[in-house]
Amino acid sequence: MVGIITEIAKPTGRWKYLILWFIKSKERRYSEIKAFLGDIPQCSHTKQLRELETDGLINRKIYPEVPPRVEYSLTTKGEEFIPIIDLMEKFRKKLREQVD
Repeated sequence: MVGIITEIAKPTGRWKYLILWFIKSKERRYSEIKAFLGDIPQCSHTKQLRELETDGLINRKIYPEVPPRVEYSLTTKGEEFIPIIDLMEKFRKKLREQVD
């Protein structure tokens, strides 16, 4: 388990949690993810998606169309990670309430 946390928490991986959260409910196209993340540079966006795919957390499906369409979805491993992200968000909200 420490290995996956280490991979996702890399300094260059700060967008990974948001990507996983955004695709948790349905497949998303590359452009949808990019629009959701806002000002992330394209090279960082692509790198984050590739690392998540390599880690086995997301699937990448390429449709043979012109122009090409690529969609991303969670793997079973990725779906299992979502409750952890949800707990982290719940903990963040609790800490914020204690500060306020």
